[in-house]
Amino acid sequence: MKLKWRGLQFEHYILGILLAVEWIMSFTFLGYIHIPPISITTAHIPIVVIACLFGPVESSVAGLFFGLGSMYKASALYVMLGDRIFSPFQTDFPIGSILLSVGTRVLFGFLMGCIFKIVNKSRYKWAGKSLAALIATPLHALLVYGAMGILFPESGFNYKSSFRWGVNDYAIAAICILAVILSDIIYHSSFVTHYKNVINDSELRQHWSVKMKMSLFIIIIFVFCIAAFSTIYFASRTEYMFGVYGVKVTKKIAQDILHLQVQFLAAMISLNFILIVIILMIYNYMKHREYMGEMDALTNVMGRRLFLNYCTKCQNDRDDIDNKSKRKGWFLFIDIHWFKQINDTLGHTVGDETLKQIAESLKNIFSSYGAVGRVGGDEFAVIINEKMTKEQLEEQLKKFLLDISAILPERTVSCSIGVYHFGFPKSQKELLTRTDDALYKAKEKGRACYVILDE
Repeated sequence: MKLKWRGLQFEHYILGILLAVEWIMSFTFLGYIHIPPISITTAHIPIVVIACLFGPVESSVAGLFFGLGSMYKASALYVMLGDRIFSPFQTDFPIGSILLSVGTRVLFGFLMGCIFKIVNKSRYKWAGKSLAALIATPLHALLVYGAMGILFPESGFNYKSSFRWGVNDYAIAAICILAVILSDIIYHSSFVTHYKNVINDSELRQHWSVKMKMSLFIIIIFVFCIAAFSTIYFASRTEYMFGVYGVKVTKKIAQDILHLQVQFLAAMISLNFILIVIILMIYNYMKHREYMGEMDALTNVMGRRLFLNYCTKCQNDRDDIDNKSKRKGWFLFIDIHWFKQINDTLGHTVGDETLKQIAESLKNIFSSYGAVGRVGGDEFAVIINEKMTKEQLEEQLKKFLLDISAILPERTVSCSIGVYHFGFPKSQKELLTRTDDALYKAKEKGRACYVILDE
């Protein structure tokens, strides 16, 4: 599944959660079954799920996470003998250890991503995905054991070891298939698809200023520093506690205590990350419900309060743009002529349909440049915060007036349009006042016309 990641907030959330799960499994007992003289891993399962839902690049990144976690765990002095070759600090061939622990996992992620990419294009997707999930566990074993036989032949393991399956191996393969199928069903369910569309809605997407990003960065650095100091502190207190009970803590034991504390810290950070992402997802969904409550039910454009809030937000968003005083925007008021007469003579149903088509025309023309709102019974407003020249604007206004004139066969529909050309930032009061002045002058000129006022 090839993704253009720009703007796909929901996909970022899900990938982040899966990478955090991979990190937790790589650093805790959840990802390993200890069977002397070596550990059997289940930490490859999130990689397979990511390969199924996303693609080769994302699953390769997950493989990197797995490899780094595996390498760190193998660096502890208490690990089983067969696991030590996964750490460059415990062998005489550090490059080989890195290739074994990290290289094989990244390659595994890439291969699984490619396999699922092919499967997703096939006619028999479910059968293909089940088969891909089935071969994931033996493929991972083949890559790891094969690398062990090539890089560390003295370990006694080689590619033939991957074919010696026991009950645990069958159980892991079954869990892998179940995880992939369930994840795929849930991810492509109607509920999740609806939720994904909500989260990725461009109108709801949060825009962070430079100050907000810098503040967040400082907070993250501060939290990490506190967490690091806490890890060192608790490791030293553990050593002290052992000393109180008469247990002599050697340098190696102290190193392993600190090693375990770091593992615990990594797992806790991952859990907190998952919690934060889930909270953000819930928050965005609640914002969507609030947003929909502020939409105009008839025309499906922003209601007055939502539109004005959006205009204020646009002004604030320009804080992070260099030379903001040189940035220009357009604010429009559109007033429908003789709308009451349309309702009285042709009926409210026709009047409602007229409003809908005018709103639709405004959205088709201006939504890619800014936002459209209904600010009164027969009044609409538009803010254009993307680059548009005066010539382009006039061309679009003429097109709009021409489009709406043919809405009703019984009579010509027309509007007066007031336009204010402003520089960012501007107060809401000034925007409304100056644009209202332009609309008043347009009404004085006659029907089906527009007036543009500059600063």
